[in-house]
Amino acid sequence: MKRRGFLAASGALTVSFLAGCGSLPVIPKRPKPNAADALSWIRFENTRYTLFVPRVEMGQNIATALKQIAGDELGVDWALLDVKLHDTRSIGRVRATVGSESIKDFAVPLAQACATLRDALARRERTGNLTVIERPFSELRAFAPRTRYVGQRTDIEQSMAIVRGLPLYASDVRRESMLYGRVLRAPVSPELVSRPVTWNSEAAKKLPGFVAIVEHVLLQQGASLGLGIVASTPGALDRIEAALAIKWHTEGTFSQQTIDAGIDVDRRISGGALSHHVINNAIEPPTQWDVDLRIDVPLAAHAPIEPRAAVAEMDQTGALHMWVGSQDVFYQRDVIAKRLSIAIEKVIVHGQRVGGAFGGKTICTVELEAAVLATQIKRAVKVQWTRAQEFGFAFHRPPSSHRIRANVVDGKIDQWWHSFVSSHILFTNAVLPQWIQRFTDYIGDDGVARGATLAYNARKKRTEFDLQRVPVFTGPWRGLGAGPNLLAIESAIDECARAAKIDPVTFRINNVSDARLARAVAKVAEASRKQPMARASDARFKRGRGVACGIYKSMSYAAVIAEVETEVTSGKTRLVKLWCSHDCGKIVNPDQVRAQCEGNIVWGIGMVFSDRLPIENSHVAARTFLDAPIPKMSDMPALEILLIDEGEPPTGAGETVIVAAAGAIANAIREATGVRINRFPLDPQLLRA
Repeated sequence: MKRRGFLAASGALTVSFLAGCGSLPVIPKRPKPNAADALSWIRFENTRYTLFVPRVEMGQNIATALKQIAGDELGVDWALLDVKLHDTRSIGRVRATVGSESIKDFAVPLAQACATLRDALARRERTGNLTVIERPFSELRAFAPRTRYVGQRTDIEQSMAIVRGLPLYASDVRRESMLYGRVLRAPVSPELVSRPVTWNSEAAKKLPGFVAIVEHVLLQQGASLGLGIVASTPGALDRIEAALAIKWHTEGTFSQQTIDAGIDVDRRISGGALSHHVINNAIEPPTQWDVDLRIDVPLAAHAPIEPRAAVAEMDQTGALHMWVGSQDVFYQRDVIAKRLSIAIEKVIVHGQRVGGAFGGKTICTVELEAAVLATQIKRAVKVQWTRAQEFGFAFHRPPSSHRIRANVVDGKIDQWWHSFVSSHILFTNAVLPQWIQRFTDYIGDDGVARGATLAYNARKKRTEFDLQRVPVFTGPWRGLGAGPNLLAIESAIDECARAAKIDPVTFRINNVSDARLARAVAKVAEASRKQPMARASDARFKRGRGVACGIYKSMSYAAVIAEVETEVTSGKTRLVKLWCSHDCGKIVNPDQVRAQCEGNIVWGIGMVFSDRLPIENSHVAARTFLDAPIPKMSDMPALEILLIDEGEPPTGAGETVIVAAAGAIANAIREATGVRINRFPLDPQLLRA
């Protein structure tokens, strides 16, 4: 990389970098946690214990749950155990906080490390490092039948700080003499080539608060080359952006029709077999399928309440400190060290509490922007995306198009054929250039396939899919493909029950292949029967109940029953009540598992009623939540959450109910109105028609 810099008029600095070819993307490292690693998570000093949480805290309150495990295994009072979020120096590398894995994979190693520390202290050892003893699950005190903290209601870590508005998030970070930055990009998708051509520097420099314009080759995201601006106050950024009046060069165009055509499942099927198989039985097409259903699910945003933010500051030793709201602080370190050619030990990334992530804050975006601006200006710089930038330049849930055909014989599923097309999730185009993604297409994408494995018995099963790169960034979204895939599957299962003329709850119990899933369905059905459905208030309204269920990542189970009321004259639907059963094995904190169930239900409500990103003029047109609404408090019905804990080892709760919430609501609308929704979100006018 060659550099040139020059001082501009009025004391403002403009920096330009020239570069050759781009480098390969940094691949995240995902080590499996073990008890030896866990020894770095727990410390004892001067009568107090410190737990460095090996997961990112983003509202799932994993800091509380892991403290409960540590407290029980150590046998210490709650007040003697301090909890700290980790940075890249405080503990060894841990994998990203994704996939509902925190309890499943980290609870036992933590308990084993705590047991080792407890025994050492009992032997009056007070200094040095320990060698872990990997006790079996049955010997760990934290998971015994009677415990002091695990399974009980406890204080939530950081709860009072949240209520009092204390600084916890990357957007709260303040450094001495800190400046504020933004990277401006063309108003098109970063999948399209774009770059600034001309701008009015003189007009910008005259504005109060102006500090610098920064040109840098690393301000590239996808195919979008941005222009950096730095100001002394956040409010000056909007004025500087307007004054610059940038003219952009862009290449290529697309529309919503472009995306729809690219993932049209029926067009793909007409061309023959799809490329990837979840299961590949030979199907014997009958003369007529009992169920032949198409389901289309659109592009949708993560919609975190906190837009992503990062602060970067170079200290006097040449070390670059970063404060980030990321799901993987070690990945941020790796990317920034490589891209800025800084020794990895000279990049220290401090993890902050994250104000909503849902899979969307896994890659390096705002963090690299802040690092580039800070290293060029030689001051601490905070970059916080606007809501419009979140919609326009983040990656989103990919759209998907499903065709499901099935036939039923004697109340049993005989043949099942599920074909679908979607865009990339794990191999996201927000990181991988097209030429690399073509290689990954040979092996498929497990994120796209998540949840597509049929949880029901059938004589013949075939599930296949194709991948299509779309001109908008797509990637992991809560539950990855499980939400859309199970919405389609559970809609079709409901139609199978109708074809068999069997109650949908009974049909599911009779056909599911896993006893724990059948148990979850039976539990939620029993609870809902205790409150018979009331009649609609008058003839303008129709009421109905629907059920859906599913297994998340072969480890956790959920079933939901929804009751809805639809107004015939307008097609508007309101939720009356939802019942949810949830089985994630041993429950560490019932309140927080319940909260995860409720959160997933909200996402299910959004999938049915509101989730969709508008596409106009070759980009995501949404700028505020008015353009891409999320469920409101007034949209929430009464909820009844039933937690199942029969002593199985703990698994995960963060994404499980996504498999059932939307399907139950869609099936309830079908029961109330007789209409099967096949395009989401629900359009009341179409339902009315």
